[in-house]
Amino acid sequence: MEQRTPDAEAGARVLVVDDDPTVAEIVTGYLDRAGYVVDRAGDGPGALARAAAHWPDLVVLDLMLPGMDGLEVCRRMRGRGPVPVIMLTARGDEDDRILGLEVGADDYVTKPFSPRELVLRVESVLRRSRPAPAAASGPLRAAGLAVDPAARRATKRGAELALTVREFDLLAFFLRHPGRAFAREELMREVWGWDFGDLSTVTVHVRRLRGKVEDDPARPRLVQTVWGVGYRFDAAAVSGEE
Repeated sequence: MEQRTPDAEAGARVLVVDDDPTVAEIVTGYLDRAGYVVDRAGDGPGALARAAAHWPDLVVLDLMLPGMDGLEVCRRMRGRGPVPVIMLTARGDEDDRILGLEVGADDYVTKPFSPRELVLRVESVLRRSRPAPAAASGPLRAAGLAVDPAARRATKRGAELALTVREFDLLAFFLRHPGRAFAREELMREVWGWDFGDLSTVTVHVRRLRGKVEDDPARPRLVQTVWGVGYRFDAAAVSGEE
């Protein structure tokens, strides 16, 4: 019988997409030992074919793939259905990291990386993507938004919102703490569970979230910037219009 670590989600399938066979083999080995079911692909078309045959619970996706790059693979997979994505980038370029986050990656890891760290990131993203126990948190509502943590569903005036794992967590966190300003460092710790990291991750996710919950993302009223501090969710800004 396959042995699973306590942190590995039962039955979780991870698709590893990397054109470097050495990297793919190392990542696959660590994930396999951690108890995950692992599929591999060496390019974009192969990744899409693998995903179509066995839809993954999470994708570890190299940004720099031959032919069809990781950004396009991410877009096409997200077009078929929601799936958490951890992007791998060989360059420490901030533009690459931000680009990956802009297309909806839930996390990123810069090469060279520690395989153990990657496994921890996989565990973190999967854990947050799973529906919460019904008793853990009831539905959250404010300013026409409704978030159901147990079902991992969010709506705006009754219309379903297509949120990534981190966007959903960020919105739920804001709804739980209306009117309070949070620094980016606090949001990274409370929402991502990281004590350190690139704060542009938070900035990009706030921008993406605004694009989905604000009536006019260029003039945000719900998720407001508090200069010199961070961000605040202000339900009162539109409550009188609901």
